[in-house]
Amino acid sequence: MAVLQILARPAQRHRPAPDIKADDDAIQLYTSGTTGHPKGVQLTNGNYRAFFQCAADAKWGDYDVGDANLIAMPNFHVAGANMGLTTLAQGAKGIVMKDVVPNDIFDLIERYHIKSLFLVPAVIMMLVQNPRIKTTNLSSVRQMFYGASPIAEELLKTAQTLIKGCEFTQLYGLTETVGAGTALQPADHVGPLLRSCGKAYPGLDVRIFDAEGNEVKVGEVGEIVIKGPTTMKGYWNKPEATASSIRNGWFYTGDAGFTDKDGHIFIHDRVKDMIVSGGENIYPAEVENAVFGHPAVADVAVIGVPDDKWGEAVKAIVVLKPDTHATAEDIIAYTRTRIASYKVPKSVDIAQSLPRNPSGKILRRELREPYWAGRTRRVN
Repeated sequence: MAVLQILARPAQRHRPAPDIKADDDAIQLYTSGTTGHPKGVQLTNGNYRAFFQCAADAKWGDYDVGDANLIAMPNFHVAGANMGLTTLAQGAKGIVMKDVVPNDIFDLIERYHIKSLFLVPAVIMMLVQNPRIKTTNLSSVRQMFYGASPIAEELLKTAQTLIKGCEFTQLYGLTETVGAGTALQPADHVGPLLRSCGKAYPGLDVRIFDAEGNEVKVGEVGEIVIKGPTTMKGYWNKPEATASSIRNGWFYTGDAGFTDKDGHIFIHDRVKDMIVSGGENIYPAEVENAVFGHPAVADVAVIGVPDDKWGEAVKAIVVLKPDTHATAEDIIAYTRTRIASYKVPKSVDIAQSLPRNPSGKILRRELREPYWAGRTRRVN
């Protein structure tokens, strides 16, 4: 990467700017606020230097001078900031979108011959469901980076089929780690690995811990933790939140996952979104992946709602594709063929749309609110 060569140059004798230290804040981004109020994340010069090195070593985001890259994510989101900075650092051309509109994306791809872009699953879903996906010339697109939320396996397969000649790379990370964590390389986008977010970036240590801070065995679910030079300085003016998130050098992501024998990480969901029904742990993303395979389903969110018998019950909120029809019973019956019976939704609501934040993540707390209103605890 060109930026690494720039950073490696010796200091000039007469620089007009003051000395810049590795621990100086370079940028302050804010968390998405899907499970609480957004927090300011202090990312330093050292964090970003480490990020550029990690990205280069992980073999993604390596652009040629003049390449046209689409910056579709908001610049206040770490994915949008990183797409812009890696583009700028290497002399590529960044096409910045003000608003993410599917037809505008198609127009920009054809007009500027876009080579690389980062999209969240919600936007990928919009594109593959748009008729223009079959009429737009997408031959220039060579790299599709995606992440920021779980992606349904069926959606990923559909996108791979429709955007031919494009290599897909899943990137998993958080604002607190400059977006760095793991990468699922194009060659690994096959079979069961489609559900994985890949392996740790070179230079980072990614593990799975239990509630006591012990590393779990292969295949066991726990919390994903990350250690490395990309970990933030801290949350702005929130020392307690910083101390809670960074313990013994490990950043606790709040994401639940497990590893396979080869070191691939598989994400279940946010720990706080886990549903406990009859003593069993159920992760919404797994259920959503199963529901999404139904041919009439355009979008889905799964939440836990109060249940007097089981504590919590699984509810799916579904948006149907235009000109299709499916009943709650149809969707439940279909889902029962794909996952264990205790994970199958007990009820299904049909909605016109789902609430999302600007980075495309489903706002589950807004969906849960009507069902838990008036209760002092959000578990039952």
